[in-house]
Amino acid sequence: MSVAAVVVAAGRGLRFGGPKQFAQLRGDSVTAHSVRASRSVASRVVLVVPSDYDGDGEGADVVVVGGATRAASVRAGLEHCSVADVIVVHDAARPLATAALFAAVVHAVHAGADGAVPGLAITDTVKRVTRDGDVTVINDTVARDELVTVQTPQAFRRDVLTRAHAGSDDATDDAALIEALGGRVVVVPGEIDNIKITVASDLDKVVTAIRGAA
Repeated sequence: MSVAAVVVAAGRGLRFGGPKQFAQLRGDSVTAHSVRASRSVASRVVLVVPSDYDGDGEGADVVVVGGATRAASVRAGLEHCSVADVIVVHDAARPLATAALFAAVVHAVHAGADGAVPGLAITDTVKRVTRDGDVTVINDTVARDELVTVQTPQAFRRDVLTRAHAGSDDATDDAALIEALGGRVVVVPGEIDNIKITVASDLDKVVTAIRGAA
């Protein structure tokens, strides 16, 4: 089965203070690291960028402008992946995802799943809360053994992912669209160091993780 990757790098990085995905990391952009990791499984990498992008493509095969939402940006990338059987969607802001993690989600789809996502078990106690004026009030405690935090890369059967996007406007991740169709999405073990860069201090955490792995 052929594999293509969509690397989503169209965000504005407001909480970071700028386009975090193009920040420098060990002599390259954050996005270039993510594109390179995607090549471990994909024969074609499509990079989705903001409308004012003026870079050199970060090593991708195709560069396209994204939309107003994450889902719209993924759809823009999907239009250039019609020859692939499996689509891997990866957030450019996760530059430390390993080749083994990419292989794990793709293998799960090859094995029969409609989609596969990396997940990490939650170790902290989780509470469900509501707001009461300016006070936050606990309603109940959630069973954490039924919960995981989800990362990218995420892999999907192309036909299922395309159908899911055709029937929905937006979602926090692509797996949610597959779930809405009733598709089978499996979880593979995620990686602690697969940090998503959201604020400036996250970039420091990524650098520390790289040093620790050296």
